[in-house]
Amino acid sequence: MKRPIKVLIIDDEPDMRIFLCNLLGGCGYATVLAGERREALRTAKREKPALIILDMMMPNEDGLQLYRDLKEDRRLRGIPVIMVSSVGRKAFLQYQKSYCTLPEDADPAPGAYLKTPLNAEELIGTVQTLTAPEGAAEGRAVRSGGEKRP
Repeated sequence: MKRPIKVLIIDDEPDMRIFLCNLLGGCGYATVLAGERREALRTAKREKPALIILDMMMPNEDGLQLYRDLKEDRRLRGIPVIMVSSVGRKAFLQYQKSYCTLPEDADPAPGAYLKTPLNAEELIGTVQTLTAPEGAAEGRAVRSGGEKRP
């Protein structure tokens, strides 16, 4: 029997964690949850998920700092990240460019950036694209709206 694909959900809001857990679980994914930065890093190292869904707006925590932490860790940097935020993608990418320095060999762009409120079909499509086996889809990174990134 094939093991389900593991997705780490990082969000400070319990309702959002439950929603995402139920949505992804209903589609056959195994979910692991974390509510804050340190817990998320420990969980990512321990569980080695195939994908991370990261809330950018967490109180007393900076989602961008957590993203930086993930990309600076050689064991974690290859895991695609879907960033979720109420801030528009263009504004976020400008902020990231200005305030987030990453190692040269780390891809600065997230696998996808989805704006809240989330569209369940768009999220599932993005998760499926980013967790597809190598070679199953040309170009694994997607933009919000499910478009493949050039």
